[in-house]
Amino acid sequence: MARRLSCLITGAVVATTMLSGCGGGGTDGGGPVEISYGIWDLEQQPALEQAAAEFSKRNPDVKVKIQVTGWDEYWAKLKAAATGGAAPDVFWMNGPNFKLYASNGMLLPLADRIAAEKVDMSVFPKSLVDLYTYEGKSYGLPKDFDTIGLWYNKKLFDAAGLKYPDESWTWDDLRAAAKKLTKADKSVQGIAAELNNQATFYNTIAQAGGYALSPDGTTSGYDQPATIEGLKFWTDLIKDGLSPTQQQMTDSKPVEMFESGKVAMYYSGSWYATRFNKNTATKDTIDVAPLPAGRKRAVVTHGGANVVFAKSEHADAAWKFVRFLGSKDAADIIGRSGAVIPAYAGTQQAWIDSAPQFHLKIFIDQLAVSVPYPSSKNTAGWMDEEPKYLSKAWTGEVGIEEAAKDLAAKMNASLAQEK
Repeated sequence: MARRLSCLITGAVVATTMLSGCGGGGTDGGGPVEISYGIWDLEQQPALEQAAAEFSKRNPDVKVKIQVTGWDEYWAKLKAAATGGAAPDVFWMNGPNFKLYASNGMLLPLADRIAAEKVDMSVFPKSLVDLYTYEGKSYGLPKDFDTIGLWYNKKLFDAAGLKYPDESWTWDDLRAAAKKLTKADKSVQGIAAELNNQATFYNTIAQAGGYALSPDGTTSGYDQPATIEGLKFWTDLIKDGLSPTQQQMTDSKPVEMFESGKVAMYYSGSWYATRFNKNTATKDTIDVAPLPAGRKRAVVTHGGANVVFAKSEHADAAWKFVRFLGSKDAADIIGRSGAVIPAYAGTQQAWIDSAPQFHLKIFIDQLAVSVPYPSSKNTAGWMDEEPKYLSKAWTGEVGIEEAAKDLAAKMNASLAQEK
């Protein structure tokens, strides 16, 4: 189908070969249309192509073209495309970026369509429905969610004569195990203290009773004692030699260290189940347990949503596709792929069964103690500062208290600009 000239020009201006909209064919007024669907994860592409094919089978006049852009480039290209009026008709959205796009009129409000078609939003976790609501209006249908678990190497635990982690574990148990698992020559270390907000320190901050962003979203919590305690958990592991140094984790990715058996434990998300299941080095040698408790049990949860570009010329077709992606049928397809945990209630078992040797159910069970991933109107404005300040403590250049308080001041300045 021929693309419109205006779209080609706009696409050239924003210099994107991916993440550009301008679906071909006719309009929602009649005739077949092609809509574009922007995503960032190659692991999920096969399942989404299957879902798109099923959708087009039920809606022969609507074809879906999936555009995959890697995570590192996704947001920059999406921003350029949306600003130029050429974003995909449907695309993935996450919590940190949602309010920025919604408040700037880049997303089509879906509340009226949801009400008109009586879409049952109770099938999705309430935290995700709330996450994609802005000024009382829904802008997206949740697609999946994730939590964090303690991945561990069974062979290394067996060699050290240690019992495997379970839900009774506390921070003290983890430290004691890490000490026994760490070899004198450091060829194996107990855990990777990765500088990663969602996978590591947001969880321990919550377990210590702290927060990165105040519940009302107006102030930083990085200068609070409990928050600093949650950060210190990680810097102490490095200081005690139980984790590789920050420089070593910069030179080699912590996940690769875990896969190669150089670290025995690794905090990370449910999204790694597919990767570890495909890797012959980890498929039958690792497992996953709930996160150890600090002052209390807690885990950060987050999830994505499918949204419609506000300037899509095929808004009706785009909504129809989003509506299908939010159905049980689509969730079943995605769950069977094992790539992510589908958000639709009652469809998670297929994801659990995709790698039965892992105790994947712990990711879903931990929802009972979950806390939301922090976000504000301009999350990137302060979240981008986290690694800049905290890395100084991870390397030992400054103490964690100094780094955290400096970050709090920078973050509060950013939050003040949101008002």
